[in-house]
Amino acid sequence: MKKRQSAIPLYDESRETLQSRPVRIRDPEQPSLPFDPIPDRVEPCLALLRPAPPEGPEWLFENKWDGYRLAIHIEPKRVRIITRGGHDWTQRFPTIAEAAKKLGVGTAILDGEAVVLNKQGHADFGALQRSLGGRGGKRASTEAVFFAFDLLYFDGHDLTKTELDVRRHLLSDFLDGATGAVQLSEEAHGDGAELLAKACTMGLEGIIAKQRDRPHRSGRSGDWIKIKCIQSESFMIVGYEQSAAARSGIGSLLLAARRGDAWVSVGSVGTGFKTADAEYLRKTLDKLRTKTPAVPLTGKNYVFALPTLIAEIEFRGWTDDGNLRHASYKGLREVQDNAAVFDMKTLTVGK
Repeated sequence: MKKRQSAIPLYDESRETLQSRPVRIRDPEQPSLPFDPIPDRVEPCLALLRPAPPEGPEWLFENKWDGYRLAIHIEPKRVRIITRGGHDWTQRFPTIAEAAKKLGVGTAILDGEAVVLNKQGHADFGALQRSLGGRGGKRASTEAVFFAFDLLYFDGHDLTKTELDVRRHLLSDFLDGATGAVQLSEEAHGDGAELLAKACTMGLEGIIAKQRDRPHRSGRSGDWIKIKCIQSESFMIVGYEQSAAARSGIGSLLLAARRGDAWVSVGSVGTGFKTADAEYLRKTLDKLRTKTPAVPLTGKNYVFALPTLIAEIEFRGWTDDGNLRHASYKGLREVQDNAAVFDMKTLTVGK
């Protein structure tokens, strides 16, 4: 088994880590509250994308993890690992499940992200996909690490109506110092703009800002905000361009985003996928062939496919006519991950 990598923390100029530690001690005299039944599932709070971090003491900051959003349900006789789409993936992450059993808590729901770390201590989405056997694969990942950033239920009590600061404090009580397959996603202490600059310099994906005094609210409420160093979004694959000289006959993938209920072309991507990726994509897209393109495209070597496969694409911006600039393929999103395809309504091109 590979030695588990550690995540690289954010640093200030003195090389001191910009991480906070618990500053409050739990009150052993806290009143005995009635027990709440543990829910089967809690819809996650999702982050809105913003170009710059917010300011003010009401915001806390963390690293933005590039992996799969999961919830760990710790129950008296079992541990369940649930995807963002509500699917049970306990068997896909056995090392995380085993580590959760050993945390020493009776009941809890931990919200966080499963990632695979590279040699630099950065989350590598492609490596996570490969560890699971690719899209549709059934392999179990023993390399993945779960970084917990929220606590939704604990010791028989529903915490979703409790402010984030308190939930984080309780979470840090039993995860502080953990270095195994379940770890604490530590709060990064400092100015948001400064932390974003550090994250970008270190090659991280970005940061997340969260309002300290808010309860857990499912969906994109604006309580959580994501600010990225490099843009990365999910797009629908609507076909490919054939090439006799390229890997497995695929020269590039044709991509589309949403515009309300319709699809709109955002260009293509021809880099980032390995030979094995291209072979799988060609085989799968050929099974999805259609004569009617999902978007109005014409090309002599185009093969159109039903809009089924969702790809995670890294890119450097947008052209004035609404196409991706310097796009690179990162991997396919799982159906169970419930990934949302990028909606052009959120973008103002050319401004």
